[in-house]
Amino acid sequence: MSSEPLPPPHTWDPLAEEERRVLGVLVEKQKTSKTADSYPLTLNALTTGCNQKSNRDPVLDLTEDEVEETVSALQKKGLVMRQTGGRVERFKHLLYEKWTGDGPQLAVLAELLLRGPQTKGELRGRASRMAPIDTLDDLEGVLRPLAARRLVVPLTDPGRRGAVLTHGFHTPDELARAKAQAGARADADERPPAAPTGEREASAPRDAALEARVAAVEAGVAELKAIVADLRRQLGG
Repeated sequence: MSSEPLPPPHTWDPLAEEERRVLGVLVEKQKTSKTADSYPLTLNALTTGCNQKSNRDPVLDLTEDEVEETVSALQKKGLVMRQTGGRVERFKHLLYEKWTGDGPQLAVLAELLLRGPQTKGELRGRASRMAPIDTLDDLEGVLRPLAARRLVVPLTDPGRRGAVLTHGFHTPDELARAKAQAGARADADERPPAAPTGEREASAPRDAALEARVAAVEAGVAELKAIVADLRRQLGG
């Protein structure tokens, strides 16, 4: 019985670094804001969030004009909405409609947008500040639908300990570099740590001295055995 081939996995248009940062900040602030007045964000609050030094990699230094241009580009892509009518304009994301309606899934995507590639352990701990993801098993349940839609992409074998993941909005060149870096990191983590140069140099004479002492003991034991054998022959005679 023949079956129709499965459709190829969906791929997403790449996002510029500034676009990823703006979207990550909008999700983060929407999920962590304590008051209704804190979100949607003003341009000033959005710029401050983009340049925040904690929970960001890399740290950026964007101007309000640059953030405004980025928001305009995201509006054209249908990912951000501009709200007018109040004292100041405010901005909100539309990712529940465009990407996923699941809160923990969107929290995971926001963390990847804010920090880039991460291990599953890092991702679970960081995304938990925005949505409850108590265990790695819980995280696996969040990741499966994201990976099926290519919103999340593995950079190393997802079954290996310390598997590294990223979002699905890189350019092909960026993704290739990220995979190479993650692979090198995984290989380095699996190698046993090398002793510092000073320790290796110091251990060399210690090893040589130990070998000399062992050889001397072995020679003494052999000599004693010969004496005992000779005594036995004499007594026997």
